[in-house]
Amino acid sequence: MVINVYIDGASRNNPGNAGAGILIGDGTGVAIAELKEYLGITTNNEAEYKALIIALNYLSKMTVSGDIFKIAFFSDSQLLVKQMNGEYSVKSPNILPLYLEAKKILKNRRLDCSFTYISREFNKQADRLANLAIDEALALRSC
Repeated sequence: MVINVYIDGASRNNPGNAGAGILIGDGTGVAIAELKEYLGITTNNEAEYKALIIALNYLSKMTVSGDIFKIAFFSDSQLLVKQMNGEYSVKSPNILPLYLEAKKILKNRRLDCSFTYISREFNKQADRLANLAIDEALALRSC
């Protein structure tokens, strides 16, 4: 089974209130899960990586049954995609621990993953979820 995972991190004011959004679907386009999480105050690039880590941890639980053969990640962050594909080195001291955590999960769980850059236009659902996480957290604070 092929799993398509659309990830996005949003940060308002960069750094600012941030959220992660993840849309997980099967190879036919049927949604399996929608995940969102408020991340506190962080940068956009950190939020992108945190969205990836949230998705990897969620998928690690799904792979216990052995049903997933390939995971295709899609992100509108060229930086994340190129770093995960080994095309760019990781220079930021804030990003490096997140990158290493993602790589560790991939190695330990033996997940077969690919990373593909897509334009924002094709990542609207994950972006919507990331912003919804921020909106919900801020709404709770104002109560």
